[in-house]
Amino acid sequence: METLPRETLVDVLENRLREDILAGRHPAGSRLPPERELADGYGVTRTTLKHAFARLAQAGLLETRHGVGTRVRDYARLGGADLLPMLVRHSPHWMSEVFEVRRSIGALIASRAAANATAGQLDELRERLAAVRAAEGGAPAQLADVEVHRALARATGNRVYVLLTNTLFNAYLPVRAAFVGPFTEARAAHDRLVPVVEAVAAGDENAAHAAAEAYLTATERIMLDGLGNVA
Repeated sequence: METLPRETLVDVLENRLREDILAGRHPAGSRLPPERELADGYGVTRTTLKHAFARLAQAGLLETRHGVGTRVRDYARLGGADLLPMLVRHSPHWMSEVFEVRRSIGALIASRAAANATAGQLDELRERLAAVRAAEGGAPAQLADVEVHRALARATGNRVYVLLTNTLFNAYLPVRAAFVGPFTEARAAHDRLVPVVEAVAAGDENAAHAAAEAYLTATERIMLDGLGNVA
């Protein structure tokens, strides 16, 4: 049994400050009020505030300079893709942009995998595909599907594609429960992926690109329809 997380006061303050920054209540480039004033306003000690500041600085949202104060970073201009998980949790509207990149990058990865996959990588792809069909339940099938795409990225032979794939899934996984629709029937999820793996195994770059684009478009539509039904 997994132990439930317990929020500390630093956790609560970090979340509050992060939401205030992302919602624009502390605009990019602005200086935060003095620590004592901010701590009093949130009803916490300055030590708690400093700990929350340190976490937000590590996340790329704040920068603190001794004698100058704490400023909100322009994360939209200076931030990297590592911010995506946080931004998606803040606003689900980011997912539409994640999906757009997922389609274009995913199709490109499939075509490069078709060109470069080794025999061992093709064997791994088939094993990952079989795991989707064997999954019991939507969530396990969804996670098995993720591993197929990670294997496709590895099969390109380009480690940057692997990191991009990881980044996109890092943004998607925290909210994946809302997007389980395409995976509720493991057999159907498997069958949708088969043309992608077959085209990659055949070494047909154009067919792999087209199959991946069709797969990603179809699953995105199912995910968004499900999200609309939940809403």
